[in-house]
Amino acid sequence: MEIDNARTLQERENMVRKQIISRNIKDQRVTQALLRIPRHVFVPEFYQKYAYQDTPLVIGEGQTISQPYIVALMSELLEIQPTDRILEIGTGSGYQTAVCAELGKEVYTIERIEELAQKAEEVLESLDYRNINFFVGDGSRGIPEYAPFDKIIVTAYANEIYPIWVEELKEGGIIVLPLGGDFRQTLIRGRKQKGSLQIEKHGSVVFVPLIENAP
Repeated sequence: MEIDNARTLQERENMVRKQIISRNIKDQRVTQALLRIPRHVFVPEFYQKYAYQDTPLVIGEGQTISQPYIVALMSELLEIQPTDRILEIGTGSGYQTAVCAELGKEVYTIERIEELAQKAEEVLESLDYRNINFFVGDGSRGIPEYAPFDKIIVTAYANEIYPIWVEELKEGGIIVLPLGGDFRQTLIRGRKQKGSLQIEKHGSVVFVPLIENAP
């Protein structure tokens, strides 16, 4: 299966230069990861021609893939190190999962919609990622049996930072998530210090909601 061609390579290079670096994303490990990952394979075929535009795209089941800049920003805020174990709440398309897998040692990703989880796993395995662990379930509960994690990223908005997430985060670890209600949220970075989070705000964002009580 041909993953890339001259057009997609050029579009991805343009995306990183015009949408990511020009908007002050400075972490070169993040920008290099975005250059390597073929974003078009994470979206339905109909939307692949839009894959490198700075926009979220529909992936089915009422879910979206985030715009490239937001993926880059959240990845940079996480400050992922090569030795990090990362928990991702909301696998979605698997694109953010791939970024985390490029940057860290191991990714544990949980998705409440089984169809999306299966599709993301298929795509990521086809790209030869071997450091990702997939789960289907309620992300608001985390994955306590594999905690603690160095970093946690939440890719759907939550109305609160669940205590279980803080418990599952290592001391000194970082969680990044959209926090708020319908239509607009605030991108939050929390750094765990002495058992609680030190919170920073990083602008307004719009995400789909985190839905609890998945099987």
